[in-house]
Amino acid sequence: MKPSVSRTFTTTAAPTAVFDYLADFTNAEEWDPGTVSCVRVSGDGGVGTTYRNVSKFLGRESEITYTTAELEGPTRIHLTGHNEQFDGHDVLGIRASGAGSEVTYTAEFAFKGTARFAAPVVAAYLPFLARKTVDQLQVCLDRLPAQP
Repeated sequence: MKPSVSRTFTTTAAPTAVFDYLADFTNAEEWDPGTVSCVRVSGDGGVGTTYRNVSKFLGRESEITYTTAELEGPTRIHLTGHNEQFDGHDVLGIRASGAGSEVTYTAEFAFKGTARFAAPVVAAYLPFLARKTVDQLQVCLDRLPAQP
């Protein structure tokens, strides 16, 4: 079982502003309620850049190494996350919508070893986590510059 979630929402921010903000994954500290800390470990922010992310999920902290897999400005960001028990993909799609942007955020999780037994619990928790994440992300993006 690979739990996944996808949400689409709008923001007043311009697509380039949204892309620039989300492409810098250290900003996850602001927009992801589960992120405790996120530090760039290597790279210049482009494809191949790695981040050490400490997340709190269902009361448990874990360290995940995220790597920027794709950057197609200003429309697509793909990050992969890995540790000994987890593989994940976060894909953010961005497109112009009215005076702002439409963002589609998709997260897919795969668990390894004994952590795979947590998949049903994670799947049940994901809708709640997705709502919290989208709400916080929308607040952060709405503070960014709108289209000129």
